[in-house]
Amino acid sequence: MRILLAEDEKNLRDVLKLNLEMEDFETIVVGNGLLALQKFHQEHFDLVILDVMMPEMDGYMVCEKIRLENADIPILFLTAKDNSADRIMGFKKGADDYLTKPFNLEEFLFRVKSLVKRNKIGKPEGQKSLYKFGGNEIDFQNYKAIGINGQIELTKKELELLKLLVDRKNEVVSRNEILKIVWGYDVYPSTRTIDNFILNFRKHFEQDLKNPVFFKSIRGIGYKFIEEK
Repeated sequence: MRILLAEDEKNLRDVLKLNLEMEDFETIVVGNGLLALQKFHQEHFDLVILDVMMPEMDGYMVCEKIRLENADIPILFLTAKDNSADRIMGFKKGADDYLTKPFNLEEFLFRVKSLVKRNKIGKPEGQKSLYKFGGNEIDFQNYKAIGINGQIELTKKELELLKLLVDRKNEVVSRNEILKIVWGYDVYPSTRTIDNFILNFRKHFEQDLKNPVFFKSIRGIGYKFIEEK
């Protein structure tokens, strides 16, 4: 079983790697968030452990970007940010567990084993990555959707943007945030690109383009996906 550990404090990183490998986990370590995301894209892992406060890209951003691509891999936050608002933020970004520093090493290893075991068991039979709203349906696993005019083939970027908006339903997501999370730090398209994506979503899923129900523009800020009540 392979673990990706992102922690910028070298001494702690070395101690955790040693103890994880003593439990027979192959452990790949990195010291910043951007490297963590690159490693995640390059290799297969069974668990991701993230510090929150890291150089280049914080753990929250790394978690959110991973969740756009993989809804199943367990993610554990290991951080000194210990108030309830931080915990809630971690779970909202997609974490499965949250452990604050300082921590008991035995408890840490127990949580790691529990998350890996849960992931090996997998989802219940028949559970699918489908999201339904207003007679529409998005299949996040197979890059397909059913809209007002029938079946649609979605691109990877379309799916990632849809997932971000759906995950943040009823919240405003700024254009800059969309660019960072969906397109990444290295590639910044024009904000007009996002506008065109949203226009396509309205063509696919809205009955009235001039009065959208689901994909709302928030002038000067960004967009909001409204879940049907």
